Amino acid sequence: MPAEQMADAGGEPVRTPPARPLDSTDHAILRILRTDGRASIRAVAERVHVSRANAYARINRLVEDGVIRGFSARVNHERAGQAASAYITLKIVQNSWRTVREQLLALPGATHIALVSGDFDVLLLVHTPDNQALRELVLTRIQAIPEVLSTRTLLVFEETDLGPRPDRPAELT
Repeated sequence: MPAEQMADAGGEPVRTPPARPLDSTDHAILRILRTDGRASIRAVAERVHVSRANAYARINRLVEDGVIRGFSARVNHERAGQAASAYITLKIVQNSWRTVREQLLALPGATHIALVSGDFDVLLLVHTPDNQALRELVLTRIQAIPEVLSTRTLLVFEETDLGPRPDRPAELT
């Protein structure tokens, strides 16, 4: 599998080194951190039966290798004042993904952006305070992006977070 290519600030391609293989201890650490990103190094080390230094080194390696992209909280958007959620599909001008992605990243409430195949090009998940804010986001911000040819908005009526669960012990992510 070829290494992922990114562009540096000067536009030059930067190759990401291939990922190192993960062993069962690495997978166990990832399961623990997916379930509780606030777990202490000591707690992780005890649960996977390694020293604290070993757990610390492994977590640092997973971060440096890009396996762990960061740590975050799972948010109940409705309780956080973001009562309206929607998936928005976009058709965009061919070869404009990078330009469109940068503009979508700047949108308030955008939580997930994916380049996809099929009947549309981009899938965007947004959370807004209410339907009026959602309407404004779609009509005045997204549809104003010159490379966006069309949008379709799918309101989310109910969400179920499929985060790590104890009944799926072999799960990595």
